Amino acid sequence: MSDYNQYYLSKNLFGAPYPELVSYFDTCKTGSVLDLGCGQGRDALFLADLGFKVTAVDNSKLGIAQMLDESKRQGLELKGLVADIYEWDDFNSFDYVLLDSMFHFLKEDRAKELAFIHKIFDGLKTNAAVVFCIPDNGDKVSILENAIAENQKLVTIAKVPFIYTFNDDETGQSTEMDYNLISVQK
Repeated sequence: MSDYNQYYLSKNLFGAPYPELVSYFDTCKTGSVLDLGCGQGRDALFLADLGFKVTAVDNSKLGIAQMLDESKRQGLELKGLVADIYEWDDFNSFDYVLLDSMFHFLKEDRAKELAFIHKIFDGLKTNAAVVFCIPDNGDKVSILENAIAENQKLVTIAKVPFIYTFNDDETGQSTEMDYNLISVQK
């Protein structure tokens, strides 16, 4: 079992989508969304409910199964795929690419994560947007902003700081973290 399969033994581990992410997509015209690293589908489910055509990808079989079960229960249509997101290369088919809490830019992973971000940027169709939700601690946001600045074809269309509160129902503990929603358009 992968680490995330172990985490997903708790259903709906991360709770509801961030209100800031909901507000962002409420203002967008519907279209197709690629949700990379979708986990149990908290974002994919709400996007499908808003009328977006969603393809959700994660390496956790358990997370994808839980998302698909919930989508069926709610009568929502979405596509869930078990795959390594770093091997994904079809970005041109989507109007939006969502990456929620996917990048941590740790020293050992930074080159791989930055190469993947550039692969996404290069593969986007014109007028498509990438939406990042990223913790605002250390230098994560500045690393992401530098990667964005390296691509002359991108325009930042949203930067929304917010506080994410994670509630662990099993332990009763609550943690608050500074976050940013950053969206760029090609």
